[in-house]
Amino acid sequence: MFDTLQVNTSTAGDYSYFVGNDLRNDISEFTKRYASKKAFALVDAFVLKHHRSYFEEPLREQFTDLKIFEIPRGEQAKSADVYLKLLDHVLGNNADRSTPVFAIGGGVTGDLSGFVAATALRGLPLIHIPTTLLAMVDSSIGGKTGVNHKTGKNLIGSFYQPEAVFADVSYLRTLPEKEWVNGMSEILKYGMIHSPDIIGQLKELTDSEIDMDGNSWLDLIRQSAQIKIDVVSEDVLEAGKRAFLNFGHTYGHVLENLGNYSTYSHGEAVYAGMVGATYASNKLGSQIDLSNLLQFRSLYDFDLHGITQKPAQLVDLMMRDKKVKDGTLRLVLLKDLGEPYLYRVAEKTFVEDSWQQTLKIFY
Repeated sequence: MFDTLQVNTSTAGDYSYFVGNDLRNDISEFTKRYASKKAFALVDAFVLKHHRSYFEEPLREQFTDLKIFEIPRGEQAKSADVYLKLLDHVLGNNADRSTPVFAIGGGVTGDLSGFVAATALRGLPLIHIPTTLLAMVDSSIGGKTGVNHKTGKNLIGSFYQPEAVFADVSYLRTLPEKEWVNGMSEILKYGMIHSPDIIGQLKELTDSEIDMDGNSWLDLIRQSAQIKIDVVSEDVLEAGKRAFLNFGHTYGHVLENLGNYSTYSHGEAVYAGMVGATYASNKLGSQIDLSNLLQFRSLYDFDLHGITQKPAQLVDLMMRDKKVKDGTLRLVLLKDLGEPYLYRVAEKTFVEDSWQQTLKIFY
């Protein structure tokens, strides 16, 4: 059984997001649309080790020439060097514009593979098979692709929509606990900016210990994906409402960059960033209970001891963010739970205060 959600984009056509348990037959049926007998599977190293036969079997039914490339684990792999190696693999194996690319892994794999598909021969068919909770609820939806630059996260990239997304919770059976927690951050984000009842549902799934049965998470994955799909369908190129999906991320990207994309995971950085953004919201007059976020603190095994920069320096680093416009820092803040807004920062003192509070909480 699976659910099908529809992503509507005015610029790149519509596509389906499938979510369920064991989607191999559905993938096999979907691939019949391609005349090419060649395909590229760009696969996270962990997934390749633990799930190779699971994804390879349905793909080889259609593609007799399946080229598999192993993508290193971790955010550090989302680099120009790895991107060029992937391009060499695709172009060196005689891809043509009908050759599909399957991105099989988490957010790093999806972003890298999507950028390769977007730029090789000016565009190859792209299909996402997200294998982590975070990728299922967030990064596989909406067409953001790219790599990091030494000055900041996701500064090189493009919008490029897939032809389908298959979120198969069977992959979650080998997901390490830390990756469950990483995915929780994006689900928490949806609770903070859109549907506060999600926070309570997430608490139930993690109360005494994390429920690691993917089937238990199906409804929450579907709800989260639907929120992102609705926002993306309305604002494909992030000209307006889609910016709300960056709640906590402007703070978080600073932490990821300072940790050289290895000290703090994306989920950890965003979690701390949401605390900072909520504190900043309250400094401007909101009255949001931080316990909505901090009740999950024990699940996050990290601290910010390694951050030696002063709050004013951290604010300066935020100015490298993509959402800075005409020299003005723009933050996604909350009027209340479920009520985000975009705030243009004129006076930075309250942002410095929010960093001070965040460092104190995670010290």
